[in-house]
Amino acid sequence: MTEHPIPASELYTDEFAADPYPSYARLRADRPVCPVSSPRFDSYLISRFDDARTALTDPRLSKDLYGPGQHYLRIFGPNSEGLNKNMLNSDPPEHTRLRRIVSQAFAPRRIEALRPRVAEIVDTLLDRIVPRGGCDLMRDFAIPLPMLVISDLLGIPESDHERVLDWTQVIRTSGSANRSPEKDRAAVQEAQLRLHQYLADLVQDKRAHPADDMIGALVDACDRDGELSEQELVTTTFLLLFAGHQTTADFIGNATVALLTHPDQLELLLARPELLPSAIEELLRFDGPLPVASPRIATEDIEYQGVCIPRGSVVGVAINSANRDPEHFADPDRLDVRRERAPHIGFGYGVHYCLGVSLARMEAQIGLGTLLRRLPGLRLGVPVDELRRLPAASPFRGLLELPVRFAA
Repeated sequence: MTEHPIPASELYTDEFAADPYPSYARLRADRPVCPVSSPRFDSYLISRFDDARTALTDPRLSKDLYGPGQHYLRIFGPNSEGLNKNMLNSDPPEHTRLRRIVSQAFAPRRIEALRPRVAEIVDTLLDRIVPRGGCDLMRDFAIPLPMLVISDLLGIPESDHERVLDWTQVIRTSGSANRSPEKDRAAVQEAQLRLHQYLADLVQDKRAHPADDMIGALVDACDRDGELSEQELVTTTFLLLFAGHQTTADFIGNATVALLTHPDQLELLLARPELLPSAIEELLRFDGPLPVASPRIATEDIEYQGVCIPRGSVVGVAINSANRDPEHFADPDRLDVRRERAPHIGFGYGVHYCLGVSLARMEAQIGLGTLLRRLPGLRLGVPVDELRRLPAASPFRGLLELPVRFAA
C-alpha cells in the first residue's frame, strides 16, 4: 500500500452497510482511486464510472488469482482452490475456453424456454406465503427462487436442495478471507469441503447415470472432448450454482426494499406493469447486489487518476459507486422506474460480463412482478433502519432477513 489508505474503521461500518452511497459520493469527489483497508484484504478502490468501465477491460488488471503469485491466499484464504479456481478467476485464453463450454446453456432462446418453469416455481413459493399475511421474504422467496431454478438447470436432485443451500449460505454470510474471525473461517472451510465433496460425488453420479442437464453436459465435455479437467468440472459447477442464485436473491431483496421505501415508484409500477423491464435495470443501477466487482491483480505498476497502483496490488472496481456517478446518470440518487435504459455496469463489462444475464433478468421480472401482484398492501415488517444486512465488507450487498407484511 502507498501512504494514507482509508482504514476499515472509516469505511466499512454499520452505517456503510445500511447506506454506502454517501461514502461512495465522497470517494468519487475526493479520492476516486484510493487504497483502502478492509476486514477482508487491502486493495485499491476505483469509484468513478469511466475509470470503472476502463478497469473492467484493462488487460493489466488480471483475474488469474491462482497463478504464480497465489493472490487467492490474501483474498479467499488457503482452502478455496477446490471451488474457486474457475473462469471467474482466470484470464484469456483459459477464461475464453471455459466460458465457451458453458455459454450455450445460457443462450437467450434456451433461457426463454425456462419461463414456464420459473413462473411455476414463483407461484408455488407464493402459494405458501399468501395466506400468512407476513413472512421473511429472503428466506421464503428471494433465496429459494433462484436456487430452485439453477438447481433444475444443473440437475441437482430436489432431495439435496436444502443442504446445498445451507452450505452456500454459510459461504455467503460468514466471509472467507484470512482476516475473518476464526469461527467464521472454520465454518466457511467446513462448508467448502462439504460442498466440494458433494459436487464431486454428484459429478460421478452423472457420469454413471447420464442426464440431460448442465452437469451432464459438462461431464460430457470432460470425458468425451477433453475440454475440461476433473477439477475444472467441479469448480465450474460450483461457480454456476453459487453465481446462479446468490446475486439474484440479493437483487430481489434490495429491489423490494427500494420500492417499499419509494412508494411513489411502487405505485407507478403497480399501475403500469409494462414498465417492469426498465424498472429492473433501474433497480439494479440504484442498489445492485454486487457492490464491488470480483478482485483483480495489477500485473505491473499502473496509473488511474494520477494514482500509481503498484504491481501485485488487489484492485476493486466499485460497481455500485460507478452506477451512481452524476457524470453519467442524471440525478443518480433518485429511483426512477421510468428512466430510459442507462448504460449501467451492474452486470459487469468486458469479457467477464455476466454469463447468466438473460436468466437473471427473467427471474427478476417474473419473480418481482408476480410478488407485487400477489401480495397487496406489501410493506416492511420492521423500520428500514432495523433491517439486518450482510457485513459492510461482504462481497455482496444483501439482506440477512426481510420481514414484510401484506394483506392475507
